[in-house]
Amino acid sequence: MTQVDKRGVALFITIAFIGAWLVASPLWFSAEGLAAPYSPLVLIAMMFVPTVAAAIAAKVFPAEEGFLRETTLRPRRRFRRWWGYLLIAWFGPLLLVVAAVAVAAALGWIRLDLVNFSGFELALEATLGQAAQGLPIQAIVIAQLVSLVFIPFVNAIPALGEEIGWRGFLQARLLPLGQWPAVLITGVVWGLWHAPVILLGYNYPEQNPFLALLLMVVFTTLVSVLLGWLTIASGTVWTAEVAHGFINGAAGLPALLLAAGSPFDNLTGSLLGYPGWIVFALAIGVLVGLRRFPVRPRATLSE
Repeated sequence: MTQVDKRGVALFITIAFIGAWLVASPLWFSAEGLAAPYSPLVLIAMMFVPTVAAAIAAKVFPAEEGFLRETTLRPRRRFRRWWGYLLIAWFGPLLLVVAAVAVAAALGWIRLDLVNFSGFELALEATLGQAAQGLPIQAIVIAQLVSLVFIPFVNAIPALGEEIGWRGFLQARLLPLGQWPAVLITGVVWGLWHAPVILLGYNYPEQNPFLALLLMVVFTTLVSVLLGWLTIASGTVWTAEVAHGFINGAAGLPALLLAAGSPFDNLTGSLLGYPGWIVFALAIGVLVGLRRFPVRPRATLSE
């Protein structure tokens, strides 16, 4: 497209936002909110709303190249040209999470216990009671860390439900504005779309709900630059899907490494807050410094 399809974008955003509120409405009508036993199912179902919105908007206002090509579900480049980006999508989020934990610890926002994992041990005792006594904590933590390399692929399945909508459709239809505006606007819209669950306390339960929504927008905007770069540079949304899944799947890493009694909340101790913002900003700075973003046109051509 040579210009922004305003009608298609408006229809997509309208359906995505209304759909998110409809899917999340059982949590609002429940006295338990996010603590409701069906909450995980609602959250997963909500992740597929952007794909539904994209499919409807693309049907009403179709692109000449077709839905699969437009959303890059059918990659624009041969696999041998983008498999390296898939590795970045796989291991990059793990490195970012580790870096965020290191930043939080270095700045004194959290305390780590990398020998006895005392915080994790206390959490197990609180969950399992006497059954946790005598468990090989170090072995369990090592097994959990190893699983972080593979298990998040499961998270990539619902992540695709979001990525088809955000990077595959919305970002693609905003690209005539330029790569920077496209990824930044997509990130802001993506963050605001989370309002039905953020306002209930999701991700930032310790914060004022409306401040929490603002924090979420900052997070998604920074992440959107990196996922947007992955999509454009690789020529396919599959890389963003994998990276999104691993960001979600590895987010719980701090819980394994905390020292007993260490303060912790997502704002000061995780990828969702200040440590993550610092790490994301550094990663974006590296891409810009190396002139990898904005992506040069030749990197998006079919090869």
